[in-house]
Amino acid sequence: MSVRVSIVGASGYAGGELLRLLLDHPEVEVGQVTSERHAGKYVHTVHPNLRGRTRLTFAPSAQLEPCEVLCLCLPHGAAQERIDAFAALAERIVDLSADFRLRDPARYARWYGEEHRAPAWLERFVYGLPETRREELRGARYVSGVGCNATASTLALLPLVRAGLLDPDLPVVVDLKVGSSEGGNKSSAASHHPERSGVVRTFAPTSHRHTAEIEQELGLTNVHLTVTSVEAVRGALATVHAWTREVVAEKDLWRAYRGVAKDEPFLRIVKDRTGIHRFPEPKLLAGSNYADVGFALEPEARRVVSLCAIDNLVKGAAGSAVQCLNLMLGWEETLGLGFPGLHPI
Repeated sequence: MSVRVSIVGASGYAGGELLRLLLDHPEVEVGQVTSERHAGKYVHTVHPNLRGRTRLTFAPSAQLEPCEVLCLCLPHGAAQERIDAFAALAERIVDLSADFRLRDPARYARWYGEEHRAPAWLERFVYGLPETRREELRGARYVSGVGCNATASTLALLPLVRAGLLDPDLPVVVDLKVGSSEGGNKSSAASHHPERSGVVRTFAPTSHRHTAEIEQELGLTNVHLTVTSVEAVRGALATVHAWTREVVAEKDLWRAYRGVAKDEPFLRIVKDRTGIHRFPEPKLLAGSNYADVGFALEPEARRVVSLCAIDNLVKGAAGSAVQCLNLMLGWEETLGLGFPGLHPI
């Protein structure tokens, strides 16, 4: 029998992508989808790509009914304010926001500038990145979302960390290029077309909040992020500059990257000698849950440039949520996530 899954906050970009994926999931029945602003409207009026795929209409969250899994796609801070009420409606919760990503309330206060309003719940949530938390996710009841920039950065670093290659005394510098959909579907001065079109704009040169997630997941203490908006709608590309403990050869890096990728259904190594697609490119991953990783080595300097490309709305949000849902319920991890992306696009 299908598992009934409802989505709170389904009118945003992440909520729409989650709905798109769940409508084609063979084990899921989508119950309710909520939106306060669009209550009573058909889903396709907000997500036109779903026209003819569903007759669902948005309901206000006050009309939520019990279900087996509740997915929360709410603005930051909203889930923690209502977590007790949501938990009373569903045995399992997947929260795509940042509210329950950090385990330590003190770290949350440091990075988000305010006290957490439901700190007792932090330790009950499993961080929702299967590549680092797979065994904890199996059978879990409460799973947090993962920041899209944290996803790309963590997956770029994961082979180097697992292989013990990083010099702990040197910094890890992550340069992220991101598309406009990272900003959500509410307009602002920065998203006004004349201001956004053609842009290459650094908006977080230091102290990006996703730094805390990367350090938490990888056990690092010296990660430094810079995030820049570029002319794209979807996609995030993490370019990581890291230094190894000692001089390594390219074959050592191949061993490290293959050692991780062989066990990961959505991690692909992209490192070719020729052609125009020699390294990871977000454009090729639109709509896909894959994360493409690659690397280059400057051996004399002990510098590794590690890259990871994702679709920020799928592997960086809704796709990872479905991947976690599959693990939580004991299904095949790749169920409903086989779309490989498009080329050309």
